[in-house]
Amino acid sequence: MSLSSVNTTAGSRSLLFVVLLTAANLRTPITATGPILDNICQTFGLSAAQAGLLNFIPLMMFAALAPISAWAGNRFGLEKTLWAALWLIGIGSGLRIIGNESGLWCGTLVLSGGIAAANVLLPPLIKRDAQQHTAKYIGLYASTMAITASIASGVAAPLAAFSEGGWTLSLAVWLLPVIVALFAWRPLLARAAVPRAQASAPTPAGLSPWRSWLGWQVSLFMGLQSLVFYTLIAWFTPYAQSNGFSQVSAGWLLFLYQIVAVAANLACMSAIRRLRDQRLLGFIASLAIFSGVAGLLLFPALAALWLIVAGLGAGASMVLSLSLFSLRTAHPHQASHLSGMAQCVGYSLAALGPLFFGMLHQQLHSWSLPLLALVGMSLLQMMLAPLVGASRQIGS
Repeated sequence: MSLSSVNTTAGSRSLLFVVLLTAANLRTPITATGPILDNICQTFGLSAAQAGLLNFIPLMMFAALAPISAWAGNRFGLEKTLWAALWLIGIGSGLRIIGNESGLWCGTLVLSGGIAAANVLLPPLIKRDAQQHTAKYIGLYASTMAITASIASGVAAPLAAFSEGGWTLSLAVWLLPVIVALFAWRPLLARAAVPRAQASAPTPAGLSPWRSWLGWQVSLFMGLQSLVFYTLIAWFTPYAQSNGFSQVSAGWLLFLYQIVAVAANLACMSAIRRLRDQRLLGFIASLAIFSGVAGLLLFPALAALWLIVAGLGAGASMVLSLSLFSLRTAHPHQASHLSGMAQCVGYSLAALGPLFFGMLHQQLHSWSLPLLALVGMSLLQMMLAPLVGASRQIGS
């Protein structure tokens, strides 16, 4: 093996290590909050509406800041912007635990802004620096987010209950992976320094995803799978309780849904590398979500089966969505813009989905029409799958 190939392998492993460390910080500050939200509300005297807003802020920040994050990554460099994003996550996480309500709200806004930027910029970084391993890195990145999110959700309440630190300790422990990631990024920042001639090179030309039908198709595919996923996370427990399940049983079923999605992340990663295009993969993933949601509507007693099916579709759809940012673009700058656009559209739908689902349920005092609407959304995703899965690029 030549020295250059050794250096390339070492650099690839270093990049993967940093990507996974960064991914470990992109959901834990949020999922650690849900199980201890009542504790936080009691501490600051928050109303139910304020508690709902606390959950709503991150998704809306992800959507609002996605295009700005893409611009910042292209303007200041992917490495510098991602490192700054990690600083925002760390500062925001620290503000939340200083002990006053202003810190809670400001910290949530700041850390959500950091996560929004990292969400957008990791896929184009992978496209630029790991073109031969894009599907593998995206799959591992998505799996790391899901696994750490589940761990944070699972240990939050026990940490709050069995320690003097209460809920602040449950949130404070997740500052540690942020600090580790900040140090891990330093070598990549050093290597990112380029000669002035390269730094002043013109941005590659290319059609803007906002002006492309393919860009909108990818964005809607991302949005529809996100809408169904976050709506099920938000509303499955009360739906299950109305059908005879206990709150504890419903919680375990949601855990099953998310763990199955992790397995699908890894399987999809392998499939993307082997298939000529992603039409069949996208259709099967969308069909699984459609079947799972329809099953919950028609046969709720078999909820475990339907959540496994839907979870497989959700995990595969997520990895496919992230991979499309690279597969459907010609260069990293264009990938950044598509990532920003798709996540703007996607997280807008993800935030509005649970809201409208809840409004429908409240107005109709029924679960049937809200679930039927979700079935319709997953059917639309199935229709988009052959379009986004075809092997082509924006502007070609």
